[in-house]
Amino acid sequence: MIHIFATQWPLLLEGLGRTLLCSIIALFFSLIIGSLFAIFEIMPNKIMRVIGNIYVEVFRNIPLLVITMFFFVVIPLYVTKINGFTAGTIGLTIYTSAFIAETVRSGIQSVDPGQMEGAMSNGLTFWQSMRYVVLPQAFKIVIPPLGNQFINLVKNSSVLAFVAGFDLMYQGNMIANNTLQTMPTFFVVGILYLVITMPLSYYMRYLEKKLA
Repeated sequence: MIHIFATQWPLLLEGLGRTLLCSIIALFFSLIIGSLFAIFEIMPNKIMRVIGNIYVEVFRNIPLLVITMFFFVVIPLYVTKINGFTAGTIGLTIYTSAFIAETVRSGIQSVDPGQMEGAMSNGLTFWQSMRYVVLPQAFKIVIPPLGNQFINLVKNSSVLAFVAGFDLMYQGNMIANNTLQTMPTFFVVGILYLVITMPLSYYMRYLEKKLA
C-alpha cells in the first residue's frame, strides 16, 4: 500500500483533486437547483408544483450512470462536445439535486405555516418570505439528511470513472491495471475517499449541534 502511494502519488493526487473539484461544483449547484425545485413543489401555483414534482420524480428514479452517459454520449452527438469530467459533473448535479429537493421540501413543510403567513402579512412577497423567513429555519431542520446527501455526492462522484473523468476512481483503476496490484491500489483509493468524507461528516455533526 505504501509502495503504491509512493510510486503513483502524482496520479492519485490528480484524481483526488478532480474528485474534490467535481464534488464542490456539484454540491454548490445541486443545493441551489434542489432548493429551487423544493420551493416549486410547495408553491400555490399548480403548474409550478407539477414541474417540481416531475423533476424530482424523474431524476430520483433514473440511475446516476444513465444520466451521466446521456450527457457523455447523446449531448455530444446532437448538441455540443463536452468532456467526461463535465458530463459526469452535470449528471451528478442533476441526480443529487432531485434528492436535495425532497430533503429541503420536507424541511420547509416542517416549519410552522404561520411563519409564512406572518411574513406575507407584513408585506413580504412569497419569494422574500421564503428566502428570509422559511428557508433559514428549514435548513436548520434538514442539516443531518443534507449532510448525508453531500457525503453520498462525494462517493457518487466515482461515476466519472465510467466517462474518463480522470477522477480518483479512474486513476485507481488505471494504476491497478498497470501495476497488477489491485488490492493495495483500491485500499489506498478507499483511504483517500475517507480523507474527503470523514471531515465532511464531522463538520456536519458539529454544524448540527451548533445550530440546534
